[in-house]
Amino acid sequence: MAEHTSSSITIDAAPADVMEVIADFARYPDWTGEVKEAQVLASDAQGRAEQVRLVMDAGAIKDDQTLAYTWTGEHEVSWTLVKSQMLRSLDGSYLLRAEGKGTEVTYRLTVDVKIPMLGMIKRKAEKVITDRALAGLKKRVETK
Repeated sequence: MAEHTSSSITIDAAPADVMEVIADFARYPDWTGEVKEAQVLASDAQGRAEQVRLVMDAGAIKDDQTLAYTWTGEHEVSWTLVKSQMLRSLDGSYLLRAEGKGTEVTYRLTVDVKIPMLGMIKRKAEKVITDRALAGLKKRVETK
């Protein structure tokens, strides 16, 4: 089983407000430093994205990838890699839990790159990605 990186943050907003920002892929370039372009390719009957194309620039990793999204209830979304130039696999999720007047957001990420990379370097990169994503999400939700 592949190792994953997990990180959590508390956001001063209701879970629905947090999920609204997570589901607004068109705005990802505004708050996620690595996403330069986002395009919803397919949506489900509720209008939620099922496939999204993302153009990424994360320093050492520049990629054009397509992800498939699965929405579980109102408080969880997960994704898997459909295609990529640089990655062999990419699995992640956001899990939201109401906490007082805010929301605890847990972000899990597992990445496998096509190029050889030491495990500890890969885990460090995953940790940087998760921490930046959570910080960007918090800032976006709380200043919205």
